[in-house]
Amino acid sequence: MEGIWNGSWLPVTAAVLLLLAVFRRPAKWLLAVAGRSLLWLGALVLLGTAGLPVLGANCFNALALGLLGLPGAGLLLGLRWLA
Repeated sequence: MEGIWNGSWLPVTAAVLLLLAVFRRPAKWLLAVAGRSLLWLGALVLLGTAGLPVLGANCFNALALGLLGLPGAGLLLGLRWLA
């Protein structure tokens, strides 16, 4: 039963399992940062719609807040104050 894979499904499966084993911790960290960034983006959108446009709701601000948390908010507010 030769198809698209041409009988190479075993090496491909082994390579995928090896990559998952090697990059499990970095992938877990990246997913956590992405989740926190989405939560912060939602919070920024809610603050903006409530009439408190403290920071703009964009991907840069959400990523900075997802990586740094509340100290990141202080950093972004300080950068906004300097500009």
